[in-house]
Amino acid sequence: MTGSAPTRPARPVVRDGRDDDADQLIALMAAVFAEYPGCVLDVDAEEPDLRAIDKFYRDYGGRFWVAEHPGDGRIVAMVGGRPLNGGPHWELKKLYVDSRCRGAGIGRLMVGLVEQEAVRQGAPVLELWSDTRFLDGHRLYERLGYVRQPGLRELHDLSNSVEFHYLKRLDLKRLETP
Repeated sequence: MTGSAPTRPARPVVRDGRDDDADQLIALMAAVFAEYPGCVLDVDAEEPDLRAIDKFYRDYGGRFWVAEHPGDGRIVAMVGGRPLNGGPHWELKKLYVDSRCRGAGIGRLMVGLVEQEAVRQGAPVLELWSDTRFLDGHRLYERLGYVRQPGLRELHDLSNSVEFHYLKRLDLKRLETP
């Protein structure tokens, strides 16, 4: 039997987010929101940080990453992390992955970046809030060791968002060298 071996999709190129990524970040988040009934993206009213993402996260002592498709430079995933209310806990924010790229480990990779940075900065816990509609995200977080906490948070936003709260205790020993 002849034939070529199956080709794996090329791994995305991960880099720090830049303020000039705004249009692509907005497009990615809008596309993900469009998958869920009732989710509305109003950048100016509810997500203005998308317009200057690097500045926003750095001002809070955090960091933001994007994953680009290696063929065309299109942003296919994003995530941020920052100290929560001045620390020491950190918060994972804005994990969005293009629907065509899900299931390839990109979400896990992006969460790992936030976890590594939080550990590097000494955070004992990483927290996140996730809309109750984002079932794929919940499965990912739970596979990665995040534990859903009791109760819900209502945002009273345009999407009528109700969110689950997740926590993960971080292993600060990961930075220690023998």
